Formats: sequence, C-alpha cells, structure tokens
Amino acid sequence: MNVSQLRTFIAVADHGSFSAAARVLGISQPAVTMQIQGLEADVAATLIDRGYRKIALTEAGRMLIPYARRVIAELDEARDSIASLSDIITGRLTVAASTTPGQYLLPRILGGFLKDNPEVGVTLRVYDSTDVVEHVEAGDADLGMTGAEVHGARVLYEGLGTDDLALICPPGHRLASGGAVTFLELTDEPFIVRELGSGTRIAAEEVIRRGNVDPAELDVVMELGTNEAIVSAVEGGMGLGIVSAQVAAKALELGTVASVLGAGFPVRRPLFLVLPRRTLTRAALAFAAYLRGAL
Repeated sequence: MNVSQLRTFIAVADHGSFSAAARVLGISQPAVTMQIQGLEADVAATLIDRGYRKIALTEAGRMLIPYARRVIAELDEARDSIASLSDIITGRLTVAASTTPGQYLLPRILGGFLKDNPEVGVTLRVYDSTDVVEHVEAGDADLGMTGAEVHGARVLYEGLGTDDLALICPPGHRLASGGAVTFLELTDEPFIVRELGSGTRIAAEEVIRRGNVDPAELDVVMELGTNEAIVSAVEGGMGLGIVSAQVAAKALELGTVASVLGAGFPVRRPLFLVLPRRTLTRAALAFAAYLRGAL
C-alpha cells in the first residue's frame, strides 16, 4: 500500500469513475486501474464494484475510505509543516464553491494565485451553497465560497465580494416593456427557480420576503440546478427567473431575455468566504489572503 494508491482510491470514490479520477490526477485511465488493482491486492479485498456505467464502493471500500482520507490528510499536514521551514508554499488545496463564484469568479483568481504559487496543487469543486458548507465543515474542502450564509453550520463566514441578482423574463413578455412592478404583482407569473440549498435561491427568497410576499406563494413551475439552465428556460418562454447578472449578461446583450425592473431587482448580494473552525494549511492561508486582495 502506498500514498499514490490511496490518493487514486480517494479520487475514484470522490469523482465516481476511473476516467474522471484520471483527469483530476493528471494520469492515464490505465494507470488509475493499476493503482486500484495494486491497492486491492495489498488489502486482499475488492474495494470497488465496476459497473457498466458507474462504480460503487464495496463494503471493504467503504471501510477503508475514512482511513485513507486521514492518512493523506496527515501526510499533507506533515508536508506543510516541513514546507513552513522555507518561504515556498507547497501542498494541495481543495476549494468548494457554489455555482456563481465557482464558475465565474474563482477560476480567474486561482489562475493568478497559481502563477504566484506554482508548487500548490488546486482542486476546485462546485456544489450548491449547503453542500459547500458541509464539505468545509467535514474537512473535505480546505475552504469554500458561497453566495449565501447557511445558518447552523460550524464554520466561519467572511463577507468577500458581491454579486448582482437579476429578475429576467422572455423578451416578448408583458414585463419586458420596462414598467416597474412589485412582487405582489408577480404571484401569478410562472417562475423557474434554483434547487433548495442554492445560494441564489436563498438570496432570492430573502428579496421576495422583503417585498411582502411569501416565496411559497409564487407559481414555481420548475426547479433547475444551474443559473444557465434557468436562463435557457426563460429564453424558451417557460416563465420568469432570478439569476446572477453575470450569468444573464450574454442573453441580455443578445436580447434573448429581458430584465424586469422593480420588485427589488437588480439586487446586490454579498459573497462569503467559508472557513473551517480549525487551523488552515499554509496553502489555504495563502489563498484566503490572495482572495482578500483580489476582491
């Protein structure tokens, strides 16, 4: 059993396939297969059931995975401790982010960070805000970034940057004419919304409540998993949507959707850096500091 085998095993378990693990690790799929086979030979047990379309951990695999994570975490901590003797920041950094910062903000910032810290290896994973907080709390991510606070979690929030939310409609809709409206006038309109746990949905529901409307009163015809999917549904004439203005910008420019004025929109919401209640690695500390400077 060696460290490479354990890292590969964790990557396969996290990403659900040998091919996805190979892309994340930067190695070939046959190399992933050989690492897993070697680990299974070492522990004398099958760790992964290889299905036609997906893989699943066996009982032995589920038993091994928490030990593997602890071993890798302690090795990374040891590496960070040794690296702290020098000025060069090394190690791995796992960042969890909700859709808007994960797709539109952090990739650009991470590019600059890695130019300054080429010895750091970074994994960026995109979830909804609730899952981001859970991964940071559980130690699966070093830090996170969301578009809303998820209350009750044992994490720390730091306001860092902003994002505008826009209310959009199909271009031929009566609301596209530009007259200001209130949310009380929108309760009969069909809405396409993000899924529960999304930072966009949490922030949007706060705006709706400020408009003296219970979000449950809206005629929600569909829940979708990304802002881009909502924009596409609005373009298709399915209803109104509340999305990040960054996501809607191209469709607004092309005229395939229109902005709805009033009802509290556009609204500026804060973005949050999500920090664990534990000591950060040097790479995480460096990236948090870089983020504060960039935002």
